[in-house]
Amino acid sequence: MKVTQKKLDDGKLLIDAVASTAEVSRALNNAHIGFAQQMGLRPEKDKTVAEVAEERMGVKDLDSVVQAQAVEMLVPFAIDKTGILPAYPPQPQVKSALRRGQTFQFSLELAPKPDYDLESYDPVEITIQPLVLDEKEIDAQIASMAERYAEFVADDPHPVRKGDSCLLALESYESGKQVAGLTTDARTYTTGAGLMPDGFDENIIGMEVGETKKFTFEGPGIDDDGNEIVETIECTATVKEIQKKVIPVIDDEWVQKYMPMYKDAAALRGSISESMNKQAMAEYENYKRNIAAGELAKRFKGRIADEVYEAMSRNLMNSLRMQVQQQNMTWEQFIEQQGGEQQFNMMMMMQTRQMLVQGYALDALFRHEGLVVSDEDVNEACRAMNPQSPLSVRRQMEESGRGFALREAAERIKANKWLLEHAKITVKDPKAPKQEEAAAE
Repeated sequence: MKVTQKKLDDGKLLIDAVASTAEVSRALNNAHIGFAQQMGLRPEKDKTVAEVAEERMGVKDLDSVVQAQAVEMLVPFAIDKTGILPAYPPQPQVKSALRRGQTFQFSLELAPKPDYDLESYDPVEITIQPLVLDEKEIDAQIASMAERYAEFVADDPHPVRKGDSCLLALESYESGKQVAGLTTDARTYTTGAGLMPDGFDENIIGMEVGETKKFTFEGPGIDDDGNEIVETIECTATVKEIQKKVIPVIDDEWVQKYMPMYKDAAALRGSISESMNKQAMAEYENYKRNIAAGELAKRFKGRIADEVYEAMSRNLMNSLRMQVQQQNMTWEQFIEQQGGEQQFNMMMMMQTRQMLVQGYALDALFRHEGLVVSDEDVNEACRAMNPQSPLSVRRQMEESGRGFALREAAERIKANKWLLEHAKITVKDPKAPKQEEAAAE
C-alpha cells in the first residue's frame, strides 16, 4: 500500500492511501468470510463463499454487499504505514467503488494520539492483598477430575424416575431417514438433565427395565436453507438397565491405573498444586500491575477529547454486546442486571475514563523513562491477549495491519512492569482486618 501524509492546521494528518489490486482482493475475501460467519453460512467443498451466498441467500454480487467492511479492513494498513498511533479510529473517505482487479484510493483524517504529562514520576506507593492459595481449591480440582472419570454401573431395577440414569437402546427416524445421533445399541442417559426435549423425557420416565416403547417427540432442527425448524422424531427406545454413578477415589491405586506418569496420589496433587500456583502467580502479577497503574493514573494531567471518549465507549459497548450475545442473554436483561440504564451508563462512562487515563499515564511513563520495546516485549503483549496461542495473535494482528495497536500494547505493558518494579509495595496482613474488628467490638 502506498501512503502519503500531510499535516493539517488543526494538528491532524491527511492520509492518502492507494491499495494494490492484491490488497483489494484480500480485503474482499476476508470480508466474505466475515459475512459468512455473521449469517451462519456453512462452507461447502469446492465452493466459494460468494457461490454459497448466492445459492442459499440469492446474493448475486457479494463484493458489493461487503464493500464497506472491506474498506474498513484496509484502513489499519494505511495507519500502520505512517508509524503514528491514532487517538481514535479514523473514518475512511472514498471517491470510487472497491472493485477486484483495480487499485483503490481512499483518504483518512488521522488525529495522532496526544502526549500527556503526569504531575509526578516518583515511584508509586501501593498496598496489596497477599497471595494465598487455598488447599480447598486443589481439593476441588481433584474432585472435578474424579467426576470426569466417574462410571455408570447397574443399579436395582425400578421404573425410570426424573433424575435417574439409565442405559438405553435407541432407534430414531426423521421423515423416514435414520437419525445417526439418536440411534445406538447402548447409551447412558439421565432424565431431567435438559439433554433432550421434554417430549423425550416424558416418554422415558415410567418405563420398566426391559420395556420397549415406540413414540414420537419434537426437537429443533435446521432446514437446507439454514433456517431453524421443528422436527418430529419417531423413536423406539428400550430401557436396558437402571444405572448409578460411581465416582472413584483418587488414591495411589487409581493413579497407577489411569495416570501412571505420576508416582502416586501425592505426586499428582503436587503437580496440580504447582500448576495452580503458576496460574495464581500470573493472575497476582496482573492484579499488582492494575493496582500500580490505577495509582499512576491519579497523576494524569490534561483533557481528553470528546472524539476519543466516544470511540473508546463505542468499542467497549460493541465488545460487551458480543459477550452478552454469547451468553444467550438479551441486551435488556443484561441492562436490568446492571441496575438499569442510568446506572449502566454511569458505570460505562467511569470505565471508559479509567481505561483511557491509565493508558495515557503509562504512555507518559514510557516516554519519560526512555523505555524501548523489544521483540520479546511484543510477544509478551500477545501472551497477555491469548496465553494459549500468542504467536497466532501476533500473526493475525500483523497480517490485518494492526501492528501499531500491538506496539502500543507492548509499550504499555513494558511501562507497567517498570512501574511495578520501582513501586513501594505494602502487603496487607491477612489477620489485620480481624484484629481491627475485634478492637472495634
